[in-house]
Amino acid sequence: MSDSYWLGLLLALTGGYLDAYTYLIRGGVFANAQTGNIVLLGVSLARGSWERAGYYLVPIVTFALGILLAETIRDRGRASALLHWRQVVLLLEIGVLAVASFVPRGDADVLVNVAVSFACALQVQSFRKVDGNAMATTMCTGNLRSGTELLCRYRVTGDRALLRRAGEYYGIILAFVAGAGVGGLVSLAVGGAAVALPCVLLAAGVLLMFHARNKT
Repeated sequence: MSDSYWLGLLLALTGGYLDAYTYLIRGGVFANAQTGNIVLLGVSLARGSWERAGYYLVPIVTFALGILLAETIRDRGRASALLHWRQVVLLLEIGVLAVASFVPRGDADVLVNVAVSFACALQVQSFRKVDGNAMATTMCTGNLRSGTELLCRYRVTGDRALLRRAGEYYGIILAFVAGAGVGGLVSLAVGGAAVALPCVLLAAGVLLMFHARNKT
């Protein structure tokens, strides 16, 4: 119930939205793509910009802490009959983003970046498969590689199952792009409170998991 394609699309929309949000109006930091933050950290260190380096280091460390918490929730939540542990993760992510939506723009941007990076880490660690395929909903590099590899294999073998799987990867990428586009527009129009919209998407994901659970 936690790797359905519809759920993957919702999570990819959220992932793209959050990256656009933090980059455009919270100080040019990527919430999901820690590789980008690590590059900017290295550049800042090379330039001797210690304060700026710390600015990029904070979301990186927070992302790692989010991974640790997601693993803790998984280890302790397997036996719950009421909620799947991944639903707990989504509810926690909703709570973090909801609080961040009330933080005004400005000096507190670093706190929002910490919160969003933490929420994204929970998501990326907890949802690593879509329709049985290893897939990320908070970044696109791996998905682009896997989708293109499957497309190449389809050209050689003619196996339409490979083509379908490639299409799923590209569909997740398109959902991420759409989320980034919507996130950019809404963020510029609404400001800091724009981070509340992904809470709706994540809540839909929680309900979708309940629906899938009841069907089984």
